[in-house]
Amino acid sequence: MSAVSSSDEIVVIGSGFAAQQLVKSLRKLDAERSIRLITADGGDEYNKPDLSHVVSRDCAAAAMTRLSGAEFAEQQRITLLPHCPVLAIDPARRVVKTGQGDFPYGRLVLATGASAARPPIPGAELLITLNSQQEYAAAEARIRQASRILVLGAGLIGCELAMDMASAGKEVTLLDLAESPLSTLLPAALSQPLQQALRDQGVSLQFGTGLARIDAQPGDGCRVTLTDGRISEQDLVIAAIGLRPNLALARGAGLAVERGILVDDRLQTSDPHIFALGDCVQWQGQLLPFLQPIVLGANALARTLLGTPTPLTLPPMLVKVKTPRYPLQLAGRTKGEDLAWQCRWNSHGMVAEARDQAGELCGFVVGGDQMSAAFPLLRQLPR
Repeated sequence: MSAVSSSDEIVVIGSGFAAQQLVKSLRKLDAERSIRLITADGGDEYNKPDLSHVVSRDCAAAAMTRLSGAEFAEQQRITLLPHCPVLAIDPARRVVKTGQGDFPYGRLVLATGASAARPPIPGAELLITLNSQQEYAAAEARIRQASRILVLGAGLIGCELAMDMASAGKEVTLLDLAESPLSTLLPAALSQPLQQALRDQGVSLQFGTGLARIDAQPGDGCRVTLTDGRISEQDLVIAAIGLRPNLALARGAGLAVERGILVDDRLQTSDPHIFALGDCVQWQGQLLPFLQPIVLGANALARTLLGTPTPLTLPPMLVKVKTPRYPLQLAGRTKGEDLAWQCRWNSHGMVAEARDQAGELCGFVVGGDQMSAAFPLLRQLPR
């Protein structure tokens, strides 16, 4: 049997926001520690939330790059292996296997992210996803040329995409099996102003309906069949129905996984030398595909990796829905039959407070011109 690696190097697999945030956090604490970043792409740094607004901003995929992978590596003084897919992890030897060789690690961090989900329907391969700069680059020309676009999924990203594309004059349909947008985040009644803002932008809202199949048409268009039998012609269909953590490497290494890679409060996996961060993680039963927990997780994990075990603790977190015609912010618990809502509305905004049976504030939703109410309410939420 091969000897266990004696390397002290911290190896990070992935190059998205989580990986780069961790590298920055490590470098703030330790200027000398050897860090190796292994990624299947080029490792460029860009702002992923901007992907929801590329059409209205007329932003080219290449222009999103803040730093190239090489520039990021030089700035942070790390070893970067770009365009180097990881083939497997050998936890017994503490080695990462790639097509460019095997690399030993002292501590390994999986920041493998998540992939855009696709519905199991005929023609699903025709769907466009916008979960990375590379995906946008591949679809950029088609998005620019399209005049009829169907957005599948009226969650946070779907609503942002629909409003953004409609604001550029495109004919947009927003489709969801739920009866209202943002159905996993807030009660239907509180989404009414957002629905009206989408309609005012020209978006056709199709709720309570799913996608049955997509068929390619001559040229670049497609024929879309809905679950209620209706058929329409679209130039392209964008899937925004959520993310699925990338678990193949973790599974192959024998790590404990459920919906995500299972980690403890210190973001340690079931292997004491392997940690995980970002969209691929399941922490305290939750998936956390938001920027704030990644930033806080990177700060805590950097200390842990450098010898000071530090648990991740999350305060109540503000979720922002960047739909300019009617923006929303929410935090705390905003779904549940036991919640009593107290709402203040005007023609341009709302403040909705969710209280439990004891009258304690559990969560809130603010919208429109009432966004300034968010932070005072956030401070009132129990930690």
